[in-house]
Amino acid sequence: MDEQSSLVALFTSSFLAATLLPGGSEAVLVGVLMAYPDLYWQALILATIGNTLGGMSSYLIGWLLPDEKAVLKKAEGSARGLEWVRRHGAPILLLSWAPLIGDLLCVAAGWLRTNWVGALFFIAVGKFARYWAIAAAIQ
Repeated sequence: MDEQSSLVALFTSSFLAATLLPGGSEAVLVGVLMAYPDLYWQALILATIGNTLGGMSSYLIGWLLPDEKAVLKKAEGSARGLEWVRRHGAPILLLSWAPLIGDLLCVAAGWLRTNWVGALFFIAVGKFARYWAIAAAIQ
Protein backbone atom coordinates (compact mmCIF):
# COMPACT_ATOMS: atom_id res chain seq x y z
CA MET A 1 0.00 0.00 0.00
CA ASP A 2 1.42 3.41 -0.91
CA GLU A 3 1.48 6.51 1.30
CA GLN A 4 -1.69 8.04 -0.15
CA SER A 5 -3.70 4.83 0.23
CA SER A 6 -2.38 4.36 3.76
CA LEU A 7 -3.57 7.83 4.76
CA VAL A 8 -6.99 7.25 3.18
CA ALA A 9 -7.29 3.94 5.06
CA LEU A 10 -6.26 5.68 8.29
CA PHE A 11 -8.84 8.45 7.84
CA THR A 12 -11.58 5.95 7.00
CA SER A 13 -10.80 3.63 9.90
CA SER A 14 -10.56 6.53 12.35
CA PHE A 15 -13.93 7.89 11.21
CA LEU A 16 -15.67 4.51 11.42
CA ALA A 17 -14.06 3.67 14.78
CA ALA A 18 -15.62 6.81 16.30
CA THR A 19 -19.13 5.98 15.18
CA LEU A 20 -21.41 3.42 16.73
CA LEU A 21 -19.70 0.81 14.52
CA PRO A 22 -16.97 -1.28 16.13
CA GLY A 23 -13.42 -0.80 15.00
CA GLY A 24 -9.94 0.14 16.08
CA SER A 25 -8.03 2.81 14.23
CA GLU A 26 -5.06 2.63 16.59
CA ALA A 27 -3.65 -0.43 14.79
CA VAL A 28 -3.98 1.36 11.44
CA LEU A 29 -2.19 4.42 12.86
CA VAL A 30 0.65 2.25 14.16
CA GLY A 31 0.90 0.47 10.80
CA VAL A 32 1.06 3.74 8.87
CA LEU A 33 3.67 5.21 11.22
CA MET A 34 5.78 2.05 11.10
CA ALA A 35 5.69 1.94 7.30
CA TYR A 36 5.98 5.72 6.74
CA PRO A 37 7.55 7.47 9.75
CA ASP A 38 7.87 10.67 7.72
CA LEU A 39 4.05 10.91 7.69
CA TYR A 40 3.95 11.41 11.48
CA TRP A 41 2.07 14.72 11.58
CA GLN A 42 -0.10 14.03 8.54
CA ALA A 43 -1.15 10.71 10.07
CA LEU A 44 -1.90 12.27 13.47
CA ILE A 45 -3.91 15.10 11.93
CA LEU A 46 -5.89 12.84 9.57
CA ALA A 47 -6.64 10.30 12.29
CA THR A 48 -7.76 13.11 14.60
CA ILE A 49 -9.97 14.72 11.95
CA GLY A 50 -11.54 11.41 10.96
CA ASN A 51 -12.14 10.33 14.55
CA THR A 52 -13.49 13.78 15.46
CA LEU A 53 -15.91 13.74 12.52
CA GLY A 54 -17.03 10.28 13.58
CA GLY A 55 -17.63 11.56 17.11
CA MET A 56 -19.57 14.51 15.74
CA SER A 57 -21.72 12.11 13.69
CA SER A 58 -22.63 10.39 16.97
CA TYR A 59 -23.34 13.86 18.41
CA LEU A 60 -25.67 14.50 15.45
CA ILE A 61 -27.44 11.18 16.04
CA GLY A 62 -28.06 12.30 19.63
CA TRP A 63 -29.29 15.67 18.40
CA LEU A 64 -31.83 13.92 16.18
CA LEU A 65 -33.13 11.53 18.87
CA PRO A 66 -36.58 12.15 20.35
CA ASP A 67 -37.33 12.52 24.06
CA GLU A 68 -35.31 11.15 26.97
CA LYS A 69 -37.63 8.19 27.63
CA ALA A 70 -37.09 6.86 24.12
CA VAL A 71 -33.33 7.26 24.49
CA LEU A 72 -33.23 5.44 27.82
CA LYS A 73 -35.39 2.57 26.58
CA LYS A 74 -33.05 1.94 23.65
CA ALA A 75 -29.81 2.08 25.62
CA GLU A 76 -29.83 1.54 29.35
CA GLY A 77 -26.14 2.47 29.57
CA SER A 78 -26.89 5.89 28.15
CA ALA A 79 -28.36 7.00 31.50
CA ARG A 80 -24.83 7.20 32.91
CA GLY A 81 -23.58 9.07 29.84
CA LEU A 82 -26.44 11.54 30.09
CA GLU A 83 -25.71 12.15 33.75
CA TRP A 84 -21.99 12.71 33.11
CA VAL A 85 -22.71 15.19 30.32
CA ARG A 86 -25.29 16.99 32.46
CA ARG A 87 -22.84 17.23 35.35
CA HIS A 88 -19.65 18.11 33.46
CA GLY A 89 -20.84 19.62 30.17
CA ALA A 90 -18.72 19.60 27.03
CA PRO A 91 -15.38 19.00 28.85
CA ILE A 92 -16.46 15.39 29.57
CA LEU A 93 -16.07 14.83 25.82
CA LEU A 94 -12.31 14.72 26.39
CA LEU A 95 -13.18 11.07 27.15
CA SER A 96 -14.91 10.56 23.80
CA TRP A 97 -11.97 8.39 22.72
CA ALA A 98 -12.60 5.84 25.47
CA PRO A 99 -13.97 2.45 24.42
CA LEU A 100 -17.62 1.76 25.28
CA ILE A 101 -18.38 5.12 26.91
CA GLY A 102 -17.01 7.48 24.26
CA ASP A 103 -19.83 6.94 21.77
CA LEU A 104 -22.44 7.24 24.52
CA LEU A 105 -20.96 10.53 25.67
CA CYS A 106 -21.09 11.97 22.15
CA VAL A 107 -24.69 10.84 21.63
CA ALA A 108 -25.67 12.19 25.08
CA ALA A 109 -24.01 15.54 24.36
CA GLY A 110 -25.99 15.85 21.14
CA TRP A 111 -29.24 14.83 22.77
CA LEU A 112 -28.69 17.37 25.57
CA ARG A 113 -27.97 20.05 22.93
CA THR A 114 -24.51 20.74 24.32
CA ASN A 115 -22.94 23.61 22.39
CA TRP A 116 -21.62 22.01 19.19
CA VAL A 117 -18.50 24.21 19.05
CA GLY A 118 -17.52 23.20 22.58
CA ALA A 119 -18.32 19.57 21.80
CA LEU A 120 -16.20 19.69 18.64
CA PHE A 121 -13.29 21.26 20.53
CA PHE A 122 -13.25 18.77 23.41
CA ILE A 123 -13.80 15.76 21.16
CA ALA A 124 -10.90 16.86 18.93
CA VAL A 125 -8.55 17.54 21.85
CA GLY A 126 -9.32 14.18 23.50
CA LYS A 127 -8.91 12.24 20.29
CA PHE A 128 -5.70 14.03 19.31
CA ALA A 129 -4.21 13.38 22.77
CA ARG A 130 -4.96 9.67 22.46
CA TYR A 131 -3.41 9.40 18.98
CA TRP A 132 -0.41 11.48 20.01
CA ALA A 133 0.21 9.20 23.01
CA ILE A 134 0.07 6.13 20.78
CA ALA A 135 2.37 7.68 18.18
CA ALA A 136 4.83 8.85 20.84
CA ALA A 137 4.90 5.37 22.38
CA ILE A 138 6.06 3.73 19.17
CA GLN A 139 8.80 6.24 18.39
